[in-house]
Formats: sequence, C-alpha cells, structure tokens
Amino acid sequence: MAERSQPSANYRSWPVISALTIVSLPLLLMYVYLFLDTVTVKQPDALLPSGVTLDHWRFLWQTTAGKANIWQVTVNTLLFATCTTSVVLIVSSMAGYVLSRLNVPARGFFLAGVMVLHAFPSVTLIIAIFIVLQMIGLYNSLIGVILVKAAIDLPLGIWLMKGFYDTVPWEIEMAGVVDGASRFRVWRSLVLPQVKPGIMALGLFSFLSGWGEFILPQVLAPGNQVQVLSVYLAGFLADDNNYDFNMFKAVGLFYLFPVLIAYALFNKYLMNIYGGGSKG
Repeated sequence: MAERSQPSANYRSWPVISALTIVSLPLLLMYVYLFLDTVTVKQPDALLPSGVTLDHWRFLWQTTAGKANIWQVTVNTLLFATCTTSVVLIVSSMAGYVLSRLNVPARGFFLAGVMVLHAFPSVTLIIAIFIVLQMIGLYNSLIGVILVKAAIDLPLGIWLMKGFYDTVPWEIEMAGVVDGASRFRVWRSLVLPQVKPGIMALGLFSFLSGWGEFILPQVLAPGNQVQVLSVYLAGFLADDNNYDFNMFKAVGLFYLFPVLIAYALFNKYLMNIYGGGSKG
C-alpha cells in the first residue's frame, strides 16, 4: 500500500516543482548571461557576443595595478571564514551545553543578555570596535576582525546549540555517568554525536556568513595584505579610472564558486538547523 501511494505523492508535487522552475527561470538566465559576459567579447549595443576571450579572468594570473594579489586575498578570506567558524563552533558547543544541562546561576538573565547582544547590528558597534582594536593593536589585522566577527556571531550560535542540546534525552547522559565516565567524556562521546546535525548546520552557516562579510573587513582590515574577497570586489566599483565591468563580473563568479560548492555538499545539514537534535 505504501509503495502504491508514493507515485501519487510524487505526481502531486509536480505542479509545485513546475511553478518554482518557471519562477526561477529568469534568475537562471541572468546567471547564464553573467557567465557568458565573462568569457566573450560583445559590443555594448549587441545582443550576441562576437568572440571568445579569457581576458576578463586575467586577475587569476596577473595582479591588477593598485590591487592585491587575488590568491593572497582568497587565502585571507578562507582563513577569516574558517577561523571564525572554528571559534563559533567551539564556544557555542560548550556554552550551549552548559546552559542546557547545568544549573548555572542567573541562567535566564544570561540567555536574555545573549539575545539582546544578538539584536544589535554590527554597524551600530563599528565605531566602538574600531577604537578598541586600535587601542589593543589589532586594527588592520586578520586576528582582530576574526575575533570581532566571532563575537558577533556567538549569541546566535549559543542559542541554536542550546536548542539542539535540549532535545537530547537525559537518559543518554545518565547511562554514561553510571558507567563511570566523567562529565566531559559524556559530553564529548555521547552528547556531541547526538547534535551533529546542529554542529554541521551551524558550521556551514558561520562559514557562509564569514565568507560574505563586508562591513567588518572593510572598516577594520582595509589593507591589501589582509584584504578579503568582498573588499577586493568592492574595490572595482570605487576605481573610476580603470573600471572593467566584465572583470568585475568574473571576480564575482570567482567569489561565488566556493559558496555554491559548500552549499551543494552540506545543504542537508543546513536544512536540519530548524529540526532540533536527534532523540537517539
């Protein structure tokens, strides 16, 4: 009976898939034309290209005058996103467990404070953060902007991980404690595997957030040696004397590729971020 109902369910989903395909078609066509513009030569008033060229991708093998090397910028962006993600995951996984399981004094006040911190947009804190980083000598450095970005993302990460820990049954931990395992061993060996979907989803969310961050690197790390891809891309719009719109498109696609790859590999974990942890 279940096998006969499956084709019917698939048949009912076709109208939704068709409608989404039609709605998404203009966006898909825009991306196709965006890619074609980066590998072809076309007159401004022409509809079809007149030739093929890789000149718009020359930033991959030669450094544009007045700009940083694209590969150094890419490494900076990868370090920024990866280190931010690591800090958010480590602190959130520990703090979320403490808030979910332990009888911490003023826990409700702390949780409320975390939500209040998350309510402030980073742009409203940028002047104060700028002054602090200058005072401690971390202005125009990757370390400084990584710490700031991680601190801004931590409130959401802590709340999400607490929600996943809340869904893990107490019996799993009690079994480990009865067997003589320490609280840390119980957390690491028994509880963390139960919230793996949450960790993966939070990691992907943090990485994508760090990869796409613009305001913080632009203000706190503007130098060429610590520049990230979002700032590098924005530099094309500010260069009025040597403006190459097709190269701007090519850099945008180069900036987009890692995001598409990460989403294609880990999107199932991102969807689980709304579902809570596993019951075991």
